[in-house]
Amino acid sequence: MATTDNSTLKEETASTPTSAGKTGLIYGLNDRPPLRETLFAAAQHLLAIFVAIVTPPLIIASALKLDTETTSFLVSMSLMVSGVATFIQCRRLGGIGCGLLCIQGTSFSFIGPIISAGFDGGLATIFGATVAGSFVEMFVSRILKYARRVITPLVSGIVVTLIGMSLIKVGITACGGGEAAKAAGTFGSFENVGIAALVLVLIVFFNRSNNRYLRMGSIVIGLVVGYALAWALGMVDFGSVQSYGGINYPNPFKYGLRFNISSIIGLGLVYLITSIEAYGDITANSLISGEPVEGDTFMKRAEGGILADGFNSMLAGLLFSSFPNSIFAQNNGMIQLTGVASRYVGYFIAAMLVVLGIFPAVGIVFSLMPSPVLGGATLLMFGTVAAAGIRIIASQTINRKATLVMAISFSLGLSVELVPEILGQLPETLRSIFSSGITTGGLAAIISNLIIRIKE
Repeated sequence: MATTDNSTLKEETASTPTSAGKTGLIYGLNDRPPLRETLFAAAQHLLAIFVAIVTPPLIIASALKLDTETTSFLVSMSLMVSGVATFIQCRRLGGIGCGLLCIQGTSFSFIGPIISAGFDGGLATIFGATVAGSFVEMFVSRILKYARRVITPLVSGIVVTLIGMSLIKVGITACGGGEAAKAAGTFGSFENVGIAALVLVLIVFFNRSNNRYLRMGSIVIGLVVGYALAWALGMVDFGSVQSYGGINYPNPFKYGLRFNISSIIGLGLVYLITSIEAYGDITANSLISGEPVEGDTFMKRAEGGILADGFNSMLAGLLFSSFPNSIFAQNNGMIQLTGVASRYVGYFIAAMLVVLGIFPAVGIVFSLMPSPVLGGATLLMFGTVAAAGIRIIASQTINRKATLVMAISFSLGLSVELVPEILGQLPETLRSIFSSGITTGGLAAIISNLIIRIKE
């Protein structure tokens, strides 16, 4: 089965010339870069998404007041399952996976419902809801081709744009120093903003170079220089590395499984929205990688990618005692910036994530990267994600209906992001779900696209 699916996609892709030359890519989807360049590109993806992978378990552990040992284990398993899930997405096993350079991790959309589930019944309830809710996404993947009337390119473009716009808030907060700086009263200080600006300028400067090595290395150069400057200013303390010694490995059912209906419904709704996000991310990834965004080949990728999202989340809850996994939007911006779309790079990223999960002391070094350093890079990458969404929208006919759908979706989606207090009177479960601009805007896009009828 796996061989058939892989060969089909390869044959369909091979029927057309490599997309690298037509899209400005240095390496297309099925190109195999030399080992040195592969490792270089993989390291950049890793640097870009590492903190995004470890942040959700850290936030969840802090909210639930978990001890250091449990927190360390959850961080390690998040890295490890992200590696396994990334390999499945890139390799496409038995129809599971999209066959694109897609990296997986826990979406921030899941954090609210997960914390609510944790308060209801601890980690066992969280992992029970993770497993049960994953079937929602797997079901959506099976009916995807029948739901194209609902999940149209316009809807997916709106969702991708909202993803980028929502993440920009995270990027600019990091540029100012993050939540720690807010607590310390140093948010927006000259040091924080200056380091973030330096990283951003360096990335833009080297990315515009005609030298492919400088272009591919733009992210790493910016992050390394920023990290070094932050260390010189005394913003990095490696003392905490010592508390993360030893080795971690998967321990199925370590915290048990408990199934709570309200928790399953809460996470299930987010899984439904994540399906739409994944469809949008796969569309953007295909577009950036020079692959088709319509037709049978694209539908196979979309169905396989969404199926992998659900399947990998089930594995996370069952075998790794970890949280739901979904496709990250960040790597779309990385592909665009580096010009490397080769899915073979994903295999190396997956291996690196697994290794970091095994050795938590190594991983913590990456997580010590000061927020302004990462903020300077992520701010630009999130902007490119939003730009990719705009490109998808621009490829469609913008008639009166499309204008209304966009107006409603962006208004509602950005409203809850900018003024979250508007949801203050809602029940906690609903507030945690609709507090995400992606969730609110995505649902608004689907519903408005279905009910609005205009005769042109």
